[in-house]
Amino acid sequence: MDALGYYNGKWGLLDDMTVPMNDRGLYFGDGVYDAAVCVNRIIFTLDEHIDRFFTSAGLLEIEPSCSKEELKTLLRDLIQKVDNHSLLAYWQWTRGTSRRDHTFPPGPANLLITFKPIPVSDIYRKIKLITCEDTRFLHCNIKTLNLIPNVLAAQRAKEQGCKEAVFHRGEIVTEGAHSNVHILKGGVFITHPADNLILRGIARSHLLTACKKLGIPVEERPFTLAELFDADEILVSSTSTMGLGVEAVDNKPAGGKAPELLKKLQDEVFGEFCAATGWKSDPL
Repeated sequence: MDALGYYNGKWGLLDDMTVPMNDRGLYFGDGVYDAAVCVNRIIFTLDEHIDRFFTSAGLLEIEPSCSKEELKTLLRDLIQKVDNHSLLAYWQWTRGTSRRDHTFPPGPANLLITFKPIPVSDIYRKIKLITCEDTRFLHCNIKTLNLIPNVLAAQRAKEQGCKEAVFHRGEIVTEGAHSNVHILKGGVFITHPADNLILRGIARSHLLTACKKLGIPVEERPFTLAELFDADEILVSSTSTMGLGVEAVDNKPAGGKAPELLKKLQDEVFGEFCAATGWKSDPL
């Protein structure tokens, strides 16, 4: 099949699947999620994504409906039923099914899983960004379903012909609508610390590992909009993109001053992806 959906033990064609009206995700966005890229039926960095998923659930006091190993096994079994060789796996827990009430219902979470086709990212293409005031709540470290500010920012970016929106609180850059944002300046990789204002991205962690391997100094500290515009290079990282360079922010030219260092980092993280998944073709 082209794309698959799963809900609490039932699976089928993604577009045919439904969920109950009393699922708390519909009323409150009361749940958490994670996602990973799959190539050749290998789910890249699955352990890290599952760990983050369970951490998010714990922070929201959502009762797991299975163990980590059970969820990994389920995901690996389901992916065998999908025909495509390049997919995005998405899974979420919501806080059960009950009539609308703000307080927690008893019982374990509802588990929803989808697999849908996604091309392997061209990591070497340059993208454009816009900036948006960060009006989200103060638990951005939890990968919650409450994404309305992210959705609105992503829509504004799309309307302006840009790939991503960069959030900032005052003058401090936090992260993107669905990515982490980093800069290179003077040979140093600078990224916002993994506190409650950003999500600790899996791709972000792998970029930090790549910097250590390549001997690139790292500063985990807040940086400003002025530093963003003055950066030698800007990188945007996410599960599906790994680490894209940036050519413009708010219609102003950006980056392009350290292309060799940028490509060195991209080669390292994309090489890791190819080695882990067996991907041999050039990026699509």
